[in-house]
Amino acid sequence: MRTRTKETTMTTLDRQRSPAVRTTRSLLGYGVLAGPFYVTVSLAQALTRDGFRLDEHAWSLLENGDLGWLQITNFVLTGLMTCAAAVGLRRALPTGHGRFWAPSLLFVYGVSLIGAGAFTADPAQGFPAGTPATTAVSWHGTLHFAMGGIGFLALIAACLVLGSRFAREGRTPWAWFSRTTGILFLAAFAGIASGSHGPTTLAFVAAVLLAWAWLAAVCLHFHRTAA
Repeated sequence: MRTRTKETTMTTLDRQRSPAVRTTRSLLGYGVLAGPFYVTVSLAQALTRDGFRLDEHAWSLLENGDLGWLQITNFVLTGLMTCAAAVGLRRALPTGHGRFWAPSLLFVYGVSLIGAGAFTADPAQGFPAGTPATTAVSWHGTLHFAMGGIGFLALIAACLVLGSRFAREGRTPWAWFSRTTGILFLAAFAGIASGSHGPTTLAFVAAVLLAWAWLAAVCLHFHRTAA
């Protein structure tokens, strides 16, 4: 009788937890989609819009011009998906090191992307076509830059915090992947913030791709282990 009662209780608990698990996995799924969505929309514009050069222009400049609304929407939707992923990560992480800070920092990054869409970048460096090489910085351009800085630092910190957690749990490959992503992104961000172009701009694009790949991999990992 006790065995049957125990089995019945466990079955009931499993049924009660199922909606919560499905919600968690759904939220984490946005973390898998966010990067490919952002990169696809950005690259589609970068490769087709007149005057845009991948080795010179930041993707934020795509917010300008007649089609600027595409990149604005891209930032906002990607930010919302990243925030959802952060909530999912908070729900999926067991109690332990970084359970509060990793999702919180990721959420800050998501909010910064939404802010980057709300406060548009200024036309610069000849884009859109006809823009002078040097232009004045507006209030919204300043806020856009500030949002980017805060968001990138939060993302870097999230990588390092999760890397530390993985290391404590003995998950060496995940620890190295997280820490390497954070360090390389920090280096690329420092390079782009210095005003360098050419190889530095392309290195930053590569770092962005790596960071989104890391987020997708982490979310997919916890999506599979959510219980």
